[in-house]
Parts: sequence; C-alpha cells; structure tokens
Amino acid sequence: MLIKKTTTRAALIALLALGSAAAWPRVASADTVLRIGMTAADIPRTLGQPDQGFEGNRFTGLTMYDALTGWDLSSADKASVVIPGLATEWKVDDADKTKWIFKLRPGVTFHDGSPFNADAVVWNVDKVLKQDAPQFDASQVGVTASRMPTLASAKKIDDMTVELTTKEPDSFLPINLTNLFMASPAKWQAFYDKAEGTDAKAKSQAAWTAFAKDASGTGPWKMSSFTPRERLELVKNANYWDKARVPKVDKMVLLPMPEANARTAALLSGQVDWVEAPAPDALPELKQRGFKLYANEQPHVWPWQFSRIEGSPWNDIRVRKAANLCVDREGLKDGLLAGLMVPATGTFEPGHPWRGKPTFEIKYDKAAAQKLMQEAGFGPNKKLTVKIQTSASGSGQMQPLPMNEYLQQALAECYFDVQLDVIEWNTLFTNWRRGAKDPSANGSNATNVTYAAMDPFFALVRFLQSGMAPPVSNNWGFINNPKFDELVKKARQTFEPAARDAALAELHAASVDDAAFLYVAHDVGPRAISPKVTGVVQPKSWFIDFSPVSMAP
Repeated sequence: MLIKKTTTRAALIALLALGSAAAWPRVASADTVLRIGMTAADIPRTLGQPDQGFEGNRFTGLTMYDALTGWDLSSADKASVVIPGLATEWKVDDADKTKWIFKLRPGVTFHDGSPFNADAVVWNVDKVLKQDAPQFDASQVGVTASRMPTLASAKKIDDMTVELTTKEPDSFLPINLTNLFMASPAKWQAFYDKAEGTDAKAKSQAAWTAFAKDASGTGPWKMSSFTPRERLELVKNANYWDKARVPKVDKMVLLPMPEANARTAALLSGQVDWVEAPAPDALPELKQRGFKLYANEQPHVWPWQFSRIEGSPWNDIRVRKAANLCVDREGLKDGLLAGLMVPATGTFEPGHPWRGKPTFEIKYDKAAAQKLMQEAGFGPNKKLTVKIQTSASGSGQMQPLPMNEYLQQALAECYFDVQLDVIEWNTLFTNWRRGAKDPSANGSNATNVTYAAMDPFFALVRFLQSGMAPPVSNNWGFINNPKFDELVKKARQTFEPAARDAALAELHAASVDDAAFLYVAHDVGPRAISPKVTGVVQPKSWFIDFSPVSMAP
C-alpha cells in the first residue's frame, strides 16, 4: 500500500536551521556543556516524581534522583535489568509474602547535605500514600501510586533498614520501586517552615512549589537553574555515591522541543548537541554532515488501546483482529519511519521469555481483515467509525501524527472510518489514567499512548487486570476478562523466576489471541548527536545514563 507523506520536511528544516541561531541561547562558560533537545513541550516536573511519561523519568528523575532499585544502563547489547540503587539488598519474608526487608546504602547524602536513611524512605513513601502526612502531595500520586499499586506502607526497622508492606503478595515490587524517587525531607521541611500562614495544606503546597525550583535528591546531577517551559540546567554532583557514575561533563542543559523539525534544525545549526527522535526525512543529511545516529530496540509498544466499555465498536473480536491484520507494518517501517521501528506482533516478540505461544498471528493480510469486517457487518458501503485520541509529540510517541495518519489511510481499506482527536501530550497522558468512561476521552474509543514493557506490571498487568481500571492504574479501556485476572494473580504471587515467566508467557499469549491492542511498532529510541559527543551507550531501555558522556572541545 502506497501512503503519501503528509509533510515535506527538508525545506522546512533548512529554513529553521537558518533561523534557529537566535532561538536558543548559548551557554557562556568554560565548563563542558551538553545541550539536549527533548521531545517534551515543557520541562518535566522536577520535585521528585516527574510527569510526561518516561521521558520525564529519563531527564528529571534518573538525573537528579535515585530510587531504592534502579536499571542497569551500562550495555547496548544486554537486556536492562533491575539492580541495587539506594537499597543494597532486599528479601521477601518467607512466612508473610506481603512484607519485604530492604537494606539501605550507607554514606549517601542528599544534594543539600542531609543524610539518606530509613526515615527518608518512609517520608518518601508517605508523600504519595499517606494522606494525613504533612508532605502528602496529591499531584505526585497519579504518576507514582499507579506504577506500584500494591505498596501499602513503609516502616523503619533501624537507620539502614526498612520494611515495606504490600496489599497482597507481589513479586513485582522491587521492579515497581524503580519509579519511587527519593527527595530530601530536610530540604522540603526547610521550605515548609518558611511558608507563610497557618494552613498546613497550603504550606505543604508552597513547600513543594519551592522545592521544584530548588530540588534536592541523591542523583548524579544537581539542579543549577530552572526556567519553566524553557530550560533546565543541571550540574554534575562531584560527591555522588557511585564514583563510577560521577558525570564527565560539567553541565547539562535540557530544552523542550516538541516538534521534530525544530529539534533537527537546532542540531544542524549547532544550538544543541543532542536531539531525541530526529525527523526521519532528515536522516540522510544528518549522516552526511557527520552527526551520529543511535538506535536500539526498546521494551516499548506503540499501540492503540481499545475501549471495552458498553457500546464500544472494539468489543467485537473480529473488529479488533481485523485492525491488526490491516496494517502493513513493514511498509510503515521502510517508508514513513526510514527504518526506525521494529514491527510489533504483540507486546513481546519471539525469543522473549514472556512471549508464549499465541495462536493469532499478527501480520499484514488485508483480505483476511476485510473478510472479518464483512462478517461483523461492515463493508465498502458501511464503514465503521472509530475515534482515536492521540498527541502531536511526547515521550515514546515516535512520530504520532504521521503514524496515525498512516493507520487512518490503511484502515480505510478495511472499512474503518478513523477520526483523530489530537491533544497535547501531557493532557493525553493524564487522560490515560482517567479512562474511557471519563469526559476527557471526548468520545474516543481508543487511545494512543505508548507503553513500556520492561517489567510485568508495566507491560501487561496494568492494562489487562480488571482491578487496574482507573483511577487505580492504566486499564484505560476497562478490560474485564476473568482469564486475564487469574493469570495476573498467578504470576504476581509466583516468586520462583522460571515459573513466573511461564505464567507471564501464558498471560501474554492470551492477550494477543484476544487482540487486546492494535499492536503497531516497537520504538528504537532514535537519537541524533553531534560528533563532539562521545561515550554514549544506548541501552535496550527507555532510559539512558548521561554520566559517561563526554564533550570534545
């Protein structure tokens, strides 16, 4: 199927490159400075729990903060796995598998000089779980509690030991804790004490607002200056506890650039040294001019997530399967995306331990798709109208508008009338946690939010388990399948790795056979980087470690 390109970028990029010299101020400094153009339209939140999806975690989470557990981002070849972070070891209680003991890393301090200890862990758990805690911040709950929904409480055992309790046995907890970043209680308390008035909630909000402008974590980067919607400057933390990860450059400047052409132009004109997701049309020019292109298959899925509420057109499995069979993923890869994707035939591809043995083969078969749609009562003279909510940019969204327009044209050949509701990325991400029943869905019966597949909860559980429907987590479409629920419970309560993998493989195969999503692509995290930048390791992850990166003069 031939799909015309909706935007001709080359001329526009050239014009932008000419004009962008004045658009992004240079940093006048003798220090080594790395300037990065993000896909985000705004600086992700800096107070400890970022917004804007995993791009937020990448730039304002993992840089300034640490969690009890982390991701190994040191290899471009091996899978990124969970490793110790601010906890050195952990173990579930043999007698009560809702209780975990975490041993903490000694000698760690926050950027303000205060100590990291068990009290700090309890404080950070309470900031998102304990509503009567002074530091409780409802604005941080949605992006945190939904990623670790079984965590119930934290208790100090001694200065370097905490006990975490879950609502039910949950073998996924150590993975989920990679999302709970540790902010400095002492720094927050100082802001709280300075806040005017006597209303505790107002003082708490004022303290968090002040903290976001002058943040303090334990991470390898410290906040230097912050201008909302414009730039965030970070400097290296020379006293970082992991000496091997003390940054090699002095400063990193993060700039919001949601439009691919503008990012690419800024790189070509020398205003930035690194851009996320460059415009695919510009790849030949970037290569010709000596820029380095990095890509690696990520644990990522670019989907349509279907509504399964009453009246949704996607409740018919024939329609869901037809959509999956009507997309030429190889054509999308080789044409529009210039090779920068991996076709998706599920959340996991063959060879992955959680792939399983699905019987529904996701491939391009237009005739089979048309037959299914005709069986469902549709045809050339009776189209099925579907409405998709998406964004123009955003973390992991790749090239959302052109990709959705490709799908719009492709599915038209299988008797779909696809309507697009395009909204701002952070709004779309917030709507994702509200669900298909919420007015924010604006009549959409599918949402296009990419998702991470690094761990069982993120990849499968939060979408397939009925109890993960909003406001708990990201079962946006309100899937309610007893078989899924049974398999989730089996996997979550299995602590032996091989047996847990087998249960997850069974769950994944069941979800593919049910055509639970329209599976389209896996991202490869393309980045275009100046030849002056060295030491870049692009892992098989949504995240990347900026610490080993160097800048030539």
